[in-house]
Amino acid sequence: MEFEWRPATPEDLDFARDLTCRNMLRYYIHHDLLWQDAAFDVAWAGRDNRMITRGEDLLGYVSLSRDAAALYIRELHITEAFRGQGAGSWAIDQVLTVARGERRPALRLTVFTNNPAHALYQRKGLRVVGRDECFLRMQVDLDRLQC
Repeated sequence: MEFEWRPATPEDLDFARDLTCRNMLRYYIHHDLLWQDAAFDVAWAGRDNRMITRGEDLLGYVSLSRDAAALYIRELHITEAFRGQGAGSWAIDQVLTVARGERRPALRLTVFTNNPAHALYQRKGLRVVGRDECFLRMQVDLDRLQC
């Protein structure tokens, strides 16, 4: 059975918030940052959120935003039970297709420096274009990415 995605509904907010908190809390603690449910909810409301599914199973979600310079992956989370099955890689491929379809110059994201997901992003063509104490800023220029 293949992966699919669908637009998020208001009923998906609790799932997405809880999944994000579970997946990210250790990074927030490590970097001495404060997790705030209310801040997540505000960000969620202003983004293009898509739920990743396989059949009846809800595997995770991706949250996107846009400006003239790029399409941004703001969040990409897969539930622990479904990690390692290709859903994250598949989701990035879908986002790249959206970015190309919208003629965005680049796909960008930010990832904690100690999050191993950066290896997946590198395999998908993103490169580190900046860093600070907590984060790597990654980007792929879509005119340079081979299809």
